[in-house]
Amino acid sequence: MTNQKKGMLSGFELYKRILHYSKYYWLALVIGIIGNAMYSGVDASLTYFLKPVLNKGFIARDYEFLHWLPYIVLFIFIARGVANYLGSYYMSYVARSIVMRFRSDIFSHLLKIPATYYDNSSSGQILSVLIFNVEQVAKVSASALTDLLQSGFLVIGLLVVMFSISWRLSAIYFFTVPIIAIFVKLSSKKMRKNSHGIQKGMGSVTSIAEESIVGYKVVRAFGGEDYEQQKFNQSVEDNRRRELKNVILRTMSTSTVQLVAAIALAIILYLATSSGKTELGAGGFVALIASMLAILKPLKTLTTVNGDIQRGLAGAQSVFALLDDETERDTGTLEVSRVKGDISYKCLNFVYPGTDKQVLFNVSFQVKSGETIALVGRSGSGKSTLVNLLPRFYDCKAGSINIDGVNINNYTLRSLRNQIAIVSQHVTLFNDTIANNIAYGIKKDAPEEEIIEAAKAAYAWEFISQLPNGIHTLIGENGVLLSGGQRQRIAIARAILKDAPILILDEATSALDTESERYIQAALEKLIRNRTTIVIAHRLSTIENANRIVVMHEGCVVESGTHQELLAQNQYYAKLHALQFSDVKIAAEGL
Repeated sequence: MTNQKKGMLSGFELYKRILHYSKYYWLALVIGIIGNAMYSGVDASLTYFLKPVLNKGFIARDYEFLHWLPYIVLFIFIARGVANYLGSYYMSYVARSIVMRFRSDIFSHLLKIPATYYDNSSSGQILSVLIFNVEQVAKVSASALTDLLQSGFLVIGLLVVMFSISWRLSAIYFFTVPIIAIFVKLSSKKMRKNSHGIQKGMGSVTSIAEESIVGYKVVRAFGGEDYEQQKFNQSVEDNRRRELKNVILRTMSTSTVQLVAAIALAIILYLATSSGKTELGAGGFVALIASMLAILKPLKTLTTVNGDIQRGLAGAQSVFALLDDETERDTGTLEVSRVKGDISYKCLNFVYPGTDKQVLFNVSFQVKSGETIALVGRSGSGKSTLVNLLPRFYDCKAGSINIDGVNINNYTLRSLRNQIAIVSQHVTLFNDTIANNIAYGIKKDAPEEEIIEAAKAAYAWEFISQLPNGIHTLIGENGVLLSGGQRQRIAIARAILKDAPILILDEATSALDTESERYIQAALEKLIRNRTTIVIAHRLSTIENANRIVVMHEGCVVESGTHQELLAQNQYYAKLHALQFSDVKIAAEGL
């Protein structure tokens, strides 16, 4: 759940947290600030330099000064170029380094946050924070900050030049600063609020695009192209409107600032030409007017860059909100190399976080080491919730789960999860080689011989050996280049190689053709040997040989026993079995 307190951070507090990341690159940051200060100082000195150029060079005809003038100009522009390079490069270096660290921290955090975060967030929104919002932070810490420093230092430098020439006339210009600050502050609030909407909109755009790409077969098969196009167009249109609103705010702010500055300049010109001309002299007058004209551009930049800053701060707000979300609770201290595999559920009650609907009611049962237990029941009866609680994807608040007599909360998360292998209906494979998908995670350094043995045990070697590159074949995103049965066998090989004492099979044989199921069943028979196994299955024919069957209904255990015992009781399981048998019979007669 998003941290609300952090959502209320002020711009200063957000910038402070961003700059906290820059402490790792403090030397580059210092060089960048010095470079920008030098660059602005040189630009400001150029306007002041007009005074001696006119007075000494063209009015007094100081030939020695004129002799050195080309060298002075050359030196000034060399210094300006060096300062610009130092300022721009090192500020960009700091910014890209901060973005790299941001993304690394966010990704690391995503690997540790509770499952409830993923339940309540779309992958598009998460990716938007990781990619788009972090990139907005880069603008705050690079281009926007560079413009802010250069323009800020230049305004200060030009004000110093103006006051050194005529403080009376410059004071009039100086009085515009509070007026400009008020306009900038008012527009900043609106732009940041609108930027939040833009970033949420980008999350929506990403989410719609991702769903359409991943589900392209369904989209095309059911003629959903027009519907998806309409959804996408509406989302990008909403974002376009928000972007244009920011453009209006930015241009109005810039125009107002320039108008205020122009009014001040007009007043100064009037006063200077009517009474202050003799006091200033030709060189001083030109230098003063040049400074006042030159200050308009950095003032415009400061108001323009404010939009980028507000967008970046809005991005930072969502980034920090994610980083401030709590990670999985890992308070256990017990580390074990391998458990026996005795499991007990005791008086377990469970409500999913953020909801008020209870899904488990006083569930209690035991699984002995090496035993195979099947969980059966209609969809929504609580089977998947039970197995998801075992590796602590969710934490139970009432009741307990013990492994070898020890509460699972006492194990470290890493140690607990090392004891469990999972094979589910929805196989997750990575865009990598077959070898790296089998030897995944804690088994990433497994020898090739062990990987091949695991593939053979899972009856996957039959098709792997036919591939041009064998186990080193790339399988595409989520194994798109493999069939459903092949993908399932890769997942079983992964579980075999892990060799965990506890195995969870979550409907691992559903939605497979007969031949694939035959291979999968043979592989699973090898896999469950000498392991504590919990099987979830809708098809009761696949779990008849389980040591015990636990029947679930609406979050409660209603029956428990062997297949034959439960049939003899003629209760809930027997009715489920009869219902499935009649469905199979009807299907067979229809062939």
